[in-house]
Amino acid sequence: MAENQFFVDSDKLSEKALAKKHRLEQDPSSRTNHMEYMKGMERIDSDIMSRVLGQMNSYDYESYTDADVRRALANETCSVEDFKALLSPAAAPHLEEMAQRAKTETSKHFGNTVYLFTPLYIANYCENYCVYCGFNCYNDIIRKKLDSGEIEHEMKVIADSGMEEILILTGESRSMSSVEYIGEACKLASKYFRNVGLEIYPVNTDEYRYLHECGADYVTVFQETYNSDKYETLHLMGHKRVYPYRFEAQERAIRGGMRGVGFSALLGLSDFRKDALASALHVYYLQRKYPHAEYSLSCPRLRPIINNDKINPLDVHERELCQVLCAYRIFLPYVGITVSSRESEHFRNGIVKVAATKISAGVSTGIGDHESKYEGKEDAEAGDEQFEISDGRSFGQMYADMSDEGLQPVLNDYVYV
Repeated sequence: MAENQFFVDSDKLSEKALAKKHRLEQDPSSRTNHMEYMKGMERIDSDIMSRVLGQMNSYDYESYTDADVRRALANETCSVEDFKALLSPAAAPHLEEMAQRAKTETSKHFGNTVYLFTPLYIANYCENYCVYCGFNCYNDIIRKKLDSGEIEHEMKVIADSGMEEILILTGESRSMSSVEYIGEACKLASKYFRNVGLEIYPVNTDEYRYLHECGADYVTVFQETYNSDKYETLHLMGHKRVYPYRFEAQERAIRGGMRGVGFSALLGLSDFRKDALASALHVYYLQRKYPHAEYSLSCPRLRPIINNDKINPLDVHERELCQVLCAYRIFLPYVGITVSSRESEHFRNGIVKVAATKISAGVSTGIGDHESKYEGKEDAEAGDEQFEISDGRSFGQMYADMSDEGLQPVLNDYVYV
């Protein structure tokens, strides 16, 4: 059975599919080499991955001391070594001081603004088997793909609320969500929004160029975890299994003309301190290689998914997350930082005053149910969600809350000529 036949709506998996799933889980030799490119995957000549992984693998965060942290906070600019100290356990007692330094940097470069956007999931078909994801091809969920009329309807509902930036997402299935299909969604989005982002499966440089020509402004790709050994045990099948192709996605997107690129590890899948280090260094090295591009970091933690309510962050609590975000801001003062609706209302209200510059509002991780969320209409045919959210505030409520917090909500700051 072809991989893309596993996700037939909500039908139960065939015995053959179940047998393959069991083999993938129990027998590592049944899996493809996660470091080898598959047919059709573009290879680029870049040393970024080796530099990031070299720093991450040699990072011994237990070796940093209180003196190292104090020195890092005293320095006017934050070096890579300083950043490593700020991510270490030794920095935990200095969280308040880190927050004050981060707040100063945020205010210096972003003022008191906070950017608002909303995600739109247009399909949840997926050909990957990632054990932590609600969209994975073996999970028994309701699958749905919006047609062009449904996409435009959802976009109009969102745009009518006042939102000017949208993030288009799909499951990772080329057969069900082709590049051309995504391109048409970008063209529709350009009619309603001033800023269009993509969070889709990684593609080649020429395909990123095509999507940019269709109206996409930026691309976000989650590496999930930068630990390649752990990555292998979490991504058992599909194109996402290929670690280096995913790692190089942002660089291909920049080469394809995208204005901006976003990065993230899913904190809690592996050692969060090493993943946070690698995420920031991925930005740091690319920023020096391609200084014209815009860069952003996200900081999602694991959230429960349908059919598995036991997936939760591994040792990453709000205090640890705050430390990571403050360290990001101090190390990369010009980089945007996004905090998603995975986090609580209380946490998001606080962190936008310190380090974060962008938050989502009016969020649904399901397929085709923005109208039900925005206008109170039930949609029995909506596709299931990728994960549970924590902060479900509407765009209007988020805008009002940010204003009440003394912040200036920003919907768009680009002038098109």
